Amino acid sequence: MKTVFVQDHSHITGAGLWIYQGYKRAWESLGYKVVYIKGDASEVQGMSQLASNGEEYQIMLTDGFWAAVNRVCDQFGQKDKFDHAMNNAKNIFLFAQPTKFPPPWGSHPNFISLCDPEHMDEINGKNNYKLWTFADVHSGNVKDTFYPTWKDIATIPLAFDNFSYKNLKDEKYKFDVCFVGGRANNGFDEKYHIMMKHFSAFKDCGLKCGIFVNRGLSHEQENKILYNSKVAINIHDAYQRELGLDTNERTFKALGLTGVLVSDDIEQVKRLFPNVKTSNDPEQMVKFVKEYVNMPEGELEKIKEQNRKIILEKHTYTNRVKQMMGL
Repeated sequence: MKTVFVQDHSHITGAGLWIYQGYKRAWESLGYKVVYIKGDASEVQGMSQLASNGEEYQIMLTDGFWAAVNRVCDQFGQKDKFDHAMNNAKNIFLFAQPTKFPPPWGSHPNFISLCDPEHMDEINGKNNYKLWTFADVHSGNVKDTFYPTWKDIATIPLAFDNFSYKNLKDEKYKFDVCFVGGRANNGFDEKYHIMMKHFSAFKDCGLKCGIFVNRGLSHEQENKILYNSKVAINIHDAYQRELGLDTNERTFKALGLTGVLVSDDIEQVKRLFPNVKTSNDPEQMVKFVKEYVNMPEGELEKIKEQNRKIILEKHTYTNRVKQMMGL
């Protein structure tokens, strides 16, 4: 069986957990055995043994995790096995963070690569390293501005986990408009204030609203709320609004389940889904939602089915893995 080593996600919280799980199941759907790597030197020995046996394997991890494993192996005298394992992998799909990022975000490690220049040079010089990121790297001068030290990087946006989320019909979970998500503090806690501004506009709008922020819903409850509601809304972080380079997983989840999305104004959303209505004005967002809610049921359902079909055809994690394999 083909093998892919994937960065362990079991201790990640929030959206990251579902992103990694989506990728895990996508690899499995394509016939791969998924082996988690936690950063132990012993795991690298296992990879090195596969290489010695002539077996084919892929590796998928972030640049920061790569740097951490590299350091651990060096400390425990396993650097030769690390190099052997990396050099003999068919592909290493490395999620590359920016090397420069505008203030204030660039001062926080969440937004900047943890690889040092020497390691970047090493990675850039190897053909089996395929660099990728969620952001629209080739929009304008983004590559030269934010990723100047890296070699070419592919844009692979987030996606919909169609293995974990299903069409679960349940009228008890039907809202006119819904939002399910977390506070998502990326270091500056800017998103919470943006969310509160938008949600306040829905407070007395006359719609049946299901707004759930850090409410500890089960996976099944989230699934049912999103699938059965008429419209989903999405809110992004401040850096995403200003730079417009990437969108969150909720964009794909909302379109894949609810089928109708109203989002704040994000360039990547508009590029990927030009028919999605967007606005950073909370009152305008309410108006857009009401337009959908007041549509005849058959007309609204037609839009939902079209969007769900687009997501399943083009924007699942299996689609993303196939895109990686083509790099």
